[in-house]
Formats: sequence, C-alpha cells, structure tokens
Amino acid sequence: MNELIRLTAVEAVDLLARRVVSPLELIEAAVERITAVEPQINALPTLCVDRARAHARKLMEKKEGGMLHGLPIAVKDLKEVAGVRTTYGSPIFADYIPSRSDLMVEILEQRGAVVLAKSNTPEFGAGANTFNEVFGQTRNPWDTRCTCGGSSGGSAAALAAGEVWLATGSDLGGSLRIPASYCGVVGLRPSPGRVPHGPSPLPFSTLAVAGPMGRTVGDVALMLDAMVGEYASDPLSLPAPPTPFLEAVKHPHPPRRVAYSADLGLAPVDQEVAEICAGAVRTFSDLGAEVVEACPDLHDAGEIFQVLRAALFAATKAELLATHRDLLKPEVIWNIDQVLKLTAEEIGRAERARGELYQRTVTFFATHDLLVSPTVIAPPFDVNIRYLTQVAGVEFETYIDWLVLTFAITLTACPALSLPCGFTRDGLPVGLQLVAPPRGEAALLSAAALFEAAHDFARQVPLDPRTPSHALQG
Repeated sequence: MNELIRLTAVEAVDLLARRVVSPLELIEAAVERITAVEPQINALPTLCVDRARAHARKLMEKKEGGMLHGLPIAVKDLKEVAGVRTTYGSPIFADYIPSRSDLMVEILEQRGAVVLAKSNTPEFGAGANTFNEVFGQTRNPWDTRCTCGGSSGGSAAALAAGEVWLATGSDLGGSLRIPASYCGVVGLRPSPGRVPHGPSPLPFSTLAVAGPMGRTVGDVALMLDAMVGEYASDPLSLPAPPTPFLEAVKHPHPPRRVAYSADLGLAPVDQEVAEICAGAVRTFSDLGAEVVEACPDLHDAGEIFQVLRAALFAATKAELLATHRDLLKPEVIWNIDQVLKLTAEEIGRAERARGELYQRTVTFFATHDLLVSPTVIAPPFDVNIRYLTQVAGVEFETYIDWLVLTFAITLTACPALSLPCGFTRDGLPVGLQLVAPPRGEAALLSAAALFEAAHDFARQVPLDPRTPSHALQG
C-alpha cells in the first residue's frame, strides 16, 4: 500500500499546503490503489482521472489552493458532477452526463477538492445495502462476503480500503451513518441546511441532507468546514460558523451528561452489537461525564417516517414510476405506491406528529448534552441479502424497518455521527451513534474526537480487502 494512502485527510492537506506533495502525486497514488482493490469491492465504478488531473494542474498554478489544496475525493453517485457520468444507481440514467455540478460539488471544488471518482449507491439511494442494476454490488473491505451498508456504501467502502481520503454521502434514513458503521469509518449527518446542495426540486425538505465521510473525526470536521456556507440557491443553507469545526476536534471539551439507550425504545438489537456498544459508552464515564440510561420519547418515529418518506419519494419519483416502472427496483415502486394510498389528512397528521417529536427532543436535550446508541441494530450481513427481515426473532414489515435507530434521529433534525466502537467475533466493525442538540455539530465533533482518541479504531483503516474462510455468524 502506497504510504500516501495511509495519510489521514488532515495530514494529506497539511502536506499539500506546504507543497511537500502535489495533488497530482495524490491522484496517482489513489489511482494505483483503486486499480488494486476495485475488483474486490466495486466501490468507485466511475472514474474521472483526466478531469481530476486537469483540475489539479489549475490548482497548482495558483498561490492559494483552497481549504483542501487539491485533495482527491469521491462523490456519491446521487450528486451531479459536470461532465461525469451520473447514474443515481438507476438504469434509467445509465448514460446521463450532466452539464453542471450540484452546488455541494461546486463548493468543494472551489475550496480545493479534486473529484476523482463517483461512488456506488443503491438505486436513488433507496435501501441500506449498496447494489444496483447499473454497477452491481459494492462489498465490505472487512469481509467481501458482506454488505458495506448504504446508501453511501461506495463512499464508506472506498475510504476503508484507502481509495480516497474523503468522500461525500447523503442521509435520509441513515445513509451516512449505516455504511460508516459497517465499514469502520466516520459518517456525519449534519443539521438540515448545514451543507448546501441543489438545485433541488424540494428545496425546503429537511429529511435528506448531504454530509462528509472520512476515516477519522478530524477528517470529517475538515470536510464539513469545506462544505458549509449560505447560498441563495439553497433556502435552508446556514452561514459558516465563526469558528471552524476542525477547532472543536483540536480543542475538544467532554460532554457533562450523556444519555445512552441500547434501542431508543424502538427495536430489537443484536445481542453482540448491544454488548459492544454498552461497553463502548463507558468511555464517556472515563472522560468524566455522567452517563445515564435515557432517550427522548420517539415511540411514533416509525409511523411518522414511513409516511413522510413515502411522500418524499412520490414527490420526486412519481413521474418515473409512470414512465419507467419496468426499470425501477421493487422497493422504489413500493415506496411510491405507498403514498398513493395515503390521504392528505394522514400526511398532515405525520407532519404534526414530527413537530411534537421534535419538541420532545428539544426538551430532552435541555438536560442532556449527548445521546448515544448503537448505529445499526445488527452487524454487517451477507451482501446477497437485499435487506434484513428479522433481528433477534422479531419480524419486520418493510424493507426499511431495520434502519429505525438512524431514521428516528433523522426526524429530530439533530446532527448525528457514527464512529467505530468495536468489532464482532467475526471481526466486523460496529458503530456507535452520537447525537447532539439541534445545530450542535461542534459539540458532536468534540465528543466524537475524545472518544476516538481513547481508542485505536481509527488506525485500523485503510486495510486491504479481506475474504475470511470461516462461516459468517447468524
């Protein structure tokens, strides 16, 4: 493995800023690594190497290389990159090449990011196992027989395998956090509006957000700083904070009162995952925090999310259902069909219930600095299983029920992060979900940095893809 690949993003950007290495050197190191590991994991099916080299040369001609100074990154294949094939994981768009980039990509490139590749995603980001009819399955570098999670699975797998230093993701029901958990990296779902993107057909929606993924908490903070800002084309976008988020990692402050819940009162959790996370949360006690068993009242999160998510899919994909039903995967068709059965009264009731859930969450955070839970109710599973239908003997009704620990937090609009906290007996990563009060990214990153510093999980990646010979548990 090229030593440049082993650098954290923070370390690589420091070397770029001091011109110890060049963006072109990092591009070549990444291409070499991608060539070596892609046949095993299929995380970055679309490369744009010539475009990346051209952008790198322009940055090298300038005195100032922007915040990221020419660092190569991957962009999830749900966001447009000008002149680069963008499929959304759907055969409907298998040959689509956009003429302009998403606002998020434009901002990153203006701040010195070099887009090297598009990362794989399930069709339209629907589902937490990354496969589609265009590019096939993305596999987990920790065990190539397993799913990498989703829907930002390509980004997470690429980071874990050392193909890039940073990657973008997006999160509706857990699509940043779940693959981060499954691949042993860090994924941050920021507050709505924190990362501008678009133009969007639903610019006022707060369910889906874009965000950063990296191998360390510091890398994620660095990328978040390079993504934020207020832009007219995104009406929810927030101004960049006066103090960079990376400062919260460099100078962290421990939370005073931490709430831990093994299940958020919502779902069964695999016993091994529960034991690993229960042990991990004791780290905050060691840091001087009071740790209590508690969580907000999220009892109706499942019903609320199912309705609002279905409405979102119908608003953005109903036309595709009418014109390309035969090309859509069954789960997407089901999502759209669900809302066609709903009444305006049911949608309105779900919106009101979400408002009440949010207020309960705000009240909860008045007396707690941080909420902690497992990220996912079960460890990575066989990549050929489309989604989990049961855990701990409990059967699920829909293909997204098993994502409840993350989608319940989506409804709160609170920033949430997944970071590694241990490994199963099979050597598969387990993630811990940290949730901060609304717009509390700095406090969230601070707490995550302290947890990370107390362990060696961040030093476990990048790794060469593995295919163990033993049978998978469960």
